[in-house]
Amino acid sequence: MKKRVLITSTELMMIQFLAPHVKNLSENGFEIDLACSNVGGRINEVYTLLEESTKNIFEVNLQRSPLSLSNIKGYKQLKQIIFENHYDMIWTNEPVMGVATRLAAKNTRKQGTKVLYMCHGFHFFDGAPKANWLIFYPIEKHMAKHCDIIATINREDFQAAERFKPENARYLHGIGVNTDRLNVVNITGDIRKELGIDENDFVVVSVGELNENKNQQVIIRALGQVQDKAIHYLLCGKGDQLEQLKTLALQLGVADRVHFLGYRTDVISILSKADLFAFPTRREGLGLAALEAMYCGLPLVTSDARGPVDFMENEKTGFICNADDSSTFARAISRIKADSVLRQSMAQYNREKVKPFCLEEVKTEVTDLMNDVLEV
Repeated sequence: MKKRVLITSTELMMIQFLAPHVKNLSENGFEIDLACSNVGGRINEVYTLLEESTKNIFEVNLQRSPLSLSNIKGYKQLKQIIFENHYDMIWTNEPVMGVATRLAAKNTRKQGTKVLYMCHGFHFFDGAPKANWLIFYPIEKHMAKHCDIIATINREDFQAAERFKPENARYLHGIGVNTDRLNVVNITGDIRKELGIDENDFVVVSVGELNENKNQQVIIRALGQVQDKAIHYLLCGKGDQLEQLKTLALQLGVADRVHFLGYRTDVISILSKADLFAFPTRREGLGLAALEAMYCGLPLVTSDARGPVDFMENEKTGFICNADDSSTFARAISRIKADSVLRQSMAQYNREKVKPFCLEEVKTEVTDLMNDVLEV
């Protein structure tokens, strides 16, 4: 008899990260229902993408802000869904959805329903504001008793989960790098020709929203210190820091070598023409963009933040720098540019290092985890 499972998340997380696992679980004998909040206006994509892999798809009125009054309605909707459908297991994701789902499942847990909470990045972490620790740590600690297993996608969060549920914390290698979209057959165009960058110039790429947390400013400052006209920095993404970053590049005299590409759907094509991937984030659940770059055979320069430190090995995968230290980033970029042998060895090492984080491997991890939860 198939095990009935409810998976809850925002529709954005479902589309961007969870959909391959829903399909895989359905193919492996689980009967799947979904309950998604519609925070990005893309709920119809969930139906299009996963209708054939699910029995029911429910929309619930939850917001990402824990202070939204509509969350009360969303909680009641989840409680009704759980009460009516008699699940063997519930897999919930994200902070607000995770709290609402676990509270809604309190009574059914007493009747045998198992609950998995997958954390994609606790809001408290080494270096987080004190307010985060004062607010989110006690909430997560309290809510840990309302689930059977906590799964995390980085080691720092795993250590926290072990404090909450010592016997029932699990670590996963992320949620899976989708290697299909990184296949060489998907390479189209030539970003160097598009931007007029010489084939012998050195190209550094970052992929991610242009915001304070992603910290692209430190790479621009590093370029300002190096002042090497053969180094170009390509930023893929949109965000509220765009104008500030443009102004900074002008002030440092590197504006002609810092290229703002906006949102791109041809990231694999851009990575194929790059020499180095920069990931100077201040906070990360894991760092999917950097893992994708590793799969594509690029060395990395990253911050020492939670997430990247799980897959980085200094001087093997690239170089780990303090997020605020532009001088260290400048030295790392210069060294990798100057040493083609080192660059090649890092590229080869990264192609192997990334394998446990790839989607096909993580699918197996998630399926095994689901079976473990059912046996708790």
